[in-house]
Amino acid sequence: MRIVLALGGNALLHRGEPLTSDNQLMNIKRAALQIKCIVPNNQLIITHGNGPQVGLLALQADAYPAVKSYPLDVLSAETEGMIGYLLEQELANLLPARSIVTLLTRVIVDKNDPAFSHPTKPIGPMYSKAEALQLAKERGWSVAPDNSGYRRVVASPLPQKILNIEPILWLLNHEAIVIAGGGGGIPVSSSSEGYSSHGIEAVIDKDLCSAMLAKEVSADCFLIGTDVDAVYLDWGKSTQQPIREISLSEINSLSFAEGSMGPKVKAACQFVAQTGKKAIIGALDQIEDMLQGHAGTCIKA
Repeated sequence: MRIVLALGGNALLHRGEPLTSDNQLMNIKRAALQIKCIVPNNQLIITHGNGPQVGLLALQADAYPAVKSYPLDVLSAETEGMIGYLLEQELANLLPARSIVTLLTRVIVDKNDPAFSHPTKPIGPMYSKAEALQLAKERGWSVAPDNSGYRRVVASPLPQKILNIEPILWLLNHEAIVIAGGGGGIPVSSSSEGYSSHGIEAVIDKDLCSAMLAKEVSADCFLIGTDVDAVYLDWGKSTQQPIREISLSEINSLSFAEGSMGPKVKAACQFVAQTGKKAIIGALDQIEDMLQGHAGTCIKA
């Protein structure tokens, strides 16, 4: 079976957890143990979030005013390499007989996408309202509420095309585990003639890019590993209950929070609608059970 597994940013770095290298490595070690369970007899592509890491790099760069901060596309490339390296190393320790490869993945976006006028994608750490408004004033940021605090938000244009599909397919066909599309990929815009491209100051939604990647590689299943065990009805209320299996038409009639589960459900539905295959959303530590139909929320056509 060919599987695309999208690791949510909160699965790799829990909410409120300090952005230290040790914490990230500890969470990646746990993720690698789960991923190992679904490797036998499967072809696997792993994607991952990078919002906290991009935000931290932006803050660190801002602390050194002698050099202008690097743009978001470069920071995306840096974090894609960093997280990919950590995942690759831990998986290689557990699966010494398998080739594991990290690919920096460029993704074309439309430079005229309306998202550039309405930034919504959160990056970086959580702030109090007062801290966020002060940083927005000092640095020209856009900020928005996120759960119990505020975060910086940046443009999140829709992915149009993934530029590295051929090498990904080649690696899969040669039994490699591929880590690609990290953080939604590196946002680039092509020239009007299509002969050249350049980086764009934006962050692409990881789940939507992962869904596109899953479709482009003809995946049999799209898994989204996050920090909750399922998609819930009435989340946060006394009446909340998990959805275990649901059709595409049924889930499309429901609404979910844009700041958390909404983008994951949207991406899963996009994959199911375009391919007729199943998508499953659930907790990272239940990946094997999700694939076997014993955990998570399964969305079917």
